[in-house]
Amino acid sequence: MKIYREHDASMDAIKNLTIAVIGYGSQGQAQSAMMRESGVKVVIGVRKDGESWKQAKADGFEVLSIADAAKRADIVQVLIPDQLQAKVYKEEIAPAMTKGKALSFSHGFNISFKFIVPPADVDVFMVAPKSPGPSERQAYLDGFGVPALVAVHQNATGKALEKALGMAKAMHFTMAGVIDLNSFKPPREGMSPFDLETFTDLFGEQSVLCGGVAELIQASFETMVEAGYPPEMAYFEASHELKLITDLIYKGGIEEMYRKVSNTAEYGGRTRGKVLIDRSIIKPVMRKMLEDCESGAFATEWMAEAGKGIPALKKMREAEGSNLLQKTGDELRKLFVRPAKK
Repeated sequence: MKIYREHDASMDAIKNLTIAVIGYGSQGQAQSAMMRESGVKVVIGVRKDGESWKQAKADGFEVLSIADAAKRADIVQVLIPDQLQAKVYKEEIAPAMTKGKALSFSHGFNISFKFIVPPADVDVFMVAPKSPGPSERQAYLDGFGVPALVAVHQNATGKALEKALGMAKAMHFTMAGVIDLNSFKPPREGMSPFDLETFTDLFGEQSVLCGGVAELIQASFETMVEAGYPPEMAYFEASHELKLITDLIYKGGIEEMYRKVSNTAEYGGRTRGKVLIDRSIIKPVMRKMLEDCESGAFATEWMAEAGKGIPALKKMREAEGSNLLQKTGDELRKLFVRPAKK
């Protein structure tokens, strides 16, 4: 594993270049602000006169249509949602991708599954912070940075890695450490460095970070409520206190968490957790999920759903966004909001 630090990177490769940040959501706002404050020339490409256009203008950026921003730029950093990237690329970005330019991403989805196929004479690389936009922005303001990944998919100019590291340094990611995905041996023949990020990212979201955790919280809450316990108590035990536990794991790993909780909680967790999560049962299911991420089965399903206007996702939002767990939590979270001073 190769990790780049501050002394390994230079901004020389990008100091005279213009970077167009396409999209001005959480990542777009954070990345564009950090690069600008580090002295990089940044323009924003978004839909004209939309809310993002207005916000970027208010934040003092030069704001252009996506097509015009791509024409202006030497590096096009694509930060719009995965399901929109291919259409926007084909219609507005591709005509501007002339020889020697660079196309950059913070997630490999559209390259890995070939929804976007750039011309061979442009650089294609990834600069992917392992943090939500607001957190990476705050770390930058605090004089540090968050860890990130870099990967080179096409090195047409011979300087793709230098450009990627220049962007990473501008955003202070090299202060924490930037992992080079090209330094890893892929688990299977034919996998690219972009694939390593794409497949692990999708699988992690589905198995633990979003899907697995959400279903465990919901099942635990329902078990207590169905047994007659107050929803308020069930919410605290199944959901609210999870942040306290994950903060401990984030800081020092699972063993750090077990060292900091009570002996009673540790014994109960170590014994009953294995009963609840039987690895001999769950790992085959997880392997199938991972295979679907690798094969493109999930990507095909998701893009078909997005193409229809996300009807299934909307139904799930409606059903789960108004259930008892959500309603109980909405009320109890008000207790943690400090009243404004008069």
